[in-house]
Amino acid sequence: MLRLWGRTSSINVRKVVWCAQELGLTVQRTDAGGHFGLVQEDDYLRLNPNGLVPLLQDGDLALWESNVIVRYLCARYGADRPAPPYPQDLAERFTAEKWMDWQQTTVNPAGRHAFLQLIRTPPGQRQQALVDASVTQMQPLLERLDRHLEGRDHMVGTRFGMADIPLACEVHRWFGLPLARPVLPNVERWYAGLAARSGAVGVLDQSLS
Repeated sequence: MLRLWGRTSSINVRKVVWCAQELGLTVQRTDAGGHFGLVQEDDYLRLNPNGLVPLLQDGDLALWESNVIVRYLCARYGADRPAPPYPQDLAERFTAEKWMDWQQTTVNPAGRHAFLQLIRTPPGQRQQALVDASVTQMQPLLERLDRHLEGRDHMVGTRFGMADIPLACEVHRWFGLPLARPVLPNVERWYAGLAARSGAVGVLDQSLS
């Protein structure tokens, strides 16, 4: 039995939930983080010294960092699938790795303040300058993603793969904000296709909180 700690209001937990659903895995999930607490308890910190979510336990293996967990699940449980989400070809694999790291190190920090201000900050306490800065940083990144997806149905190769998960979760969060955005035909087409997947139920159809 796989065990997952984390609340589904977290973008990083949503990545893992979606990945597990795509692979047909049974996961025992425990709400943690935010008002659920648990993450600063000694038992949790022994497994995840960062005190953050998500945390995945597969037998004696404990993993944190959401994109690492997605990679692990795809490699460990998706290799025998007719269309494995973990690329076997090295060029495809590390192209997927590149985009997954880009999501975590570049896109997520750019959009984070707009999300925190517009969704998790009471209206009277919001700082519009932080929202505006996020919009300024996100626009060229979304345009870069749109150019990459021109003529593509997936981030890497010709089929659904591990890189689609974190990027689509990021787009889900950005598209859920009450903001005007530029027309992004390729991103919108790609995202709509992913949102229609059965594995994305409860993830890409979830409201932000």
